[in-house]
Amino acid sequence: MDKYDFYRTDLLVENEEMVRHRTEKEKQKLKDSEGIQFDEQRKGRVILTSVTINDEGEKRIGKKKGTYLTLTNPTLMHTDREGLQEMAEMLKSKLTEMTEGITDLKNGKILFVGLGNREVTPDAVGPLTMDRLKEIVPLYYSDDGSEVFVYAPGVTIQTGLETADFVNALVNEIKPDLLIVIDALAARDSSRLCKTIQMTDTGIHPGSGVGNSRKELSRETLGIPVIAIGIPTVVDGPVLIADAINTLFTYIASKIEEESHPSSRLSVGNWLHTPNKDADRSKLIPIFGDWTSWPHEERVQLFEEVLSNHDLNTFISPKEIDSWAALYAETLTDSISEWIEEIKTSH
Repeated sequence: MDKYDFYRTDLLVENEEMVRHRTEKEKQKLKDSEGIQFDEQRKGRVILTSVTINDEGEKRIGKKKGTYLTLTNPTLMHTDREGLQEMAEMLKSKLTEMTEGITDLKNGKILFVGLGNREVTPDAVGPLTMDRLKEIVPLYYSDDGSEVFVYAPGVTIQTGLETADFVNALVNEIKPDLLIVIDALAARDSSRLCKTIQMTDTGIHPGSGVGNSRKELSRETLGIPVIAIGIPTVVDGPVLIADAINTLFTYIASKIEEESHPSSRLSVGNWLHTPNKDADRSKLIPIFGDWTSWPHEERVQLFEEVLSNHDLNTFISPKEIDSWAALYAETLTDSISEWIEEIKTSH
């Protein structure tokens, strides 16, 4: 099967170049490569991935030069308040680091824009965050004008206007010192859904992850620093199918492997276990054929090709997406509110 990048994703860590470097040896090779500075570390339950790309790196992987931070909690659940709080604290810390170079932000203007369609839950994180964030605007408003601005422009199908045109008009009128954009993203790995926050100082192409790319919002197009914060809420349907099949193969291969163990013969109830990801899948070939040994990416490509002109070619979100959208709106608001307070009251 020919190599094509069928994946649609907004996450840099899911870029084809990053995905190829999964093992420790490959990660070290990526760290040593020219054009890309890569670092990954665990802080508590959160995995922090930091990638800085220069001009050479931009040409190499086709991603805009700048800094990309990815916060991931692999075990996060929508009921895990403690885990969300841990993500919020790290987000605030990294937001402080990312804005250190902006002069006099203490007395400057900050514009927050929540992208997305509030009527479509997986796309509503941005507008829902603005609904909550607008409550702090009076705290930074005086007779001289406001220092904090909050806006949710909707999407083109609702207004007839490009989101970037709205934002550009706001920037020209307000003349903020910093623009922070919040949006829902698309992922290529279902395990990242609602468990990851991406931050970048490169701006954003609204809708690019779902094949509906709009005008860019960035320092180059707006003339001011732009930080984008995104939450992956949808995954391509074929990716989810491939993930499900991979889980099935892992389960069956593990069960075949366990059958030869003496302990398995003692079981008198349902077989409960943790599937072994390293289980030998060669025994599955007589049952399912050679495609059991295919790389995950090739299976995704197969489903993309088969479903490209079919109604099943769709995007999917978690069943708890209503809770996730509301929780992230709350989490982002709390984190940003604390960050603003620290910025504005700093000496």
